[in-house]
Amino acid sequence: MVANGVKVLSALADDTRRAIFESLPQGPKSVGDLASALGVTSSAVSQHLKVLREARLVMMRPDGNRRLYSLDPRGLADARDYLEQFWPSALAAYSAALSTAREDPPD
Repeated sequence: MVANGVKVLSALADDTRRAIFESLPQGPKSVGDLASALGVTSSAVSQHLKVLREARLVMMRPDGNRRLYSLDPRGLADARDYLEQFWPSALAAYSAALSTAREDPPD
């Protein structure tokens, strides 16, 4: 899903959201855990998690009276799909640069 790939990149452009996202591969965390680790308020973390959930980067599951957040593989797939559309042209540019370097070696 290309449109969501852009949403994923936008969501991760914020330093705090990226820090939240990067802390989740170690396992699910609550809002309180994330707030303590990042030194921000629980309210701020909740707002950032909302954006990450909308981009399908994190998912939530209830655990008693808490909610635990973990990575959502759907958003990662969306980002990969979005970036892969640029891969053929990137490879072509790299190949052209190598060909030029072989033809014109440095002095």
